[in-house]
Amino acid sequence: MNDVALGKDYAGQNCAFARTLEILGERWTLLVVRDAFYGVRRFGDFLVHLDVPRAVLSDRLETLVAAGILEKRRYQDSPPRDEYVLTDAGAELWPPLFQLTAWGTRHLDVGPSNRLYRHVGCGGTISGPTVCEACERVIPPGETQMEPGPGLEYLRDDRVSVALREPHRILEPLSPS
Repeated sequence: MNDVALGKDYAGQNCAFARTLEILGERWTLLVVRDAFYGVRRFGDFLVHLDVPRAVLSDRLETLVAAGILEKRRYQDSPPRDEYVLTDAGAELWPPLFQLTAWGTRHLDVGPSNRLYRHVGCGGTISGPTVCEACERVIPPGETQMEPGPGLEYLRDDRVSVALREPHRILEPLSPS
């Protein structure tokens, strides 16, 4: 049996969607971006919360930094430690990530939503293409609060999972351990 490794590019597909998939289409990548929106910034927190192999996480973070989706910042000098923060370009991924989650809730048998999203400004529920049902505005991620939904099960006890059991503003860093 021949083992054929798939490439990372879509040669011959000269379109924005194919180029986007070259960056975001690999396994774990969108979960890393999702967690960055949730406030995860440190390598160890991504590693433990996602249960992703260390080498895979390193590769995905490197790809996201090279693509300008995440920025690598030093937060401690001794020993040197870095954190990963969404750039403005990365923050633009919030509507499609939100829509993928909403689609999964509607069309996959996943049960009740495990996360609810509210507009910080008026408290309205965010639905559709990140539109507040109360004030009917398109809400950017910085004005979005995530809170546990009726389907959230507390299966994990890592630092990130425990922190996300409480309402948390999107893009706000999780407090250090």
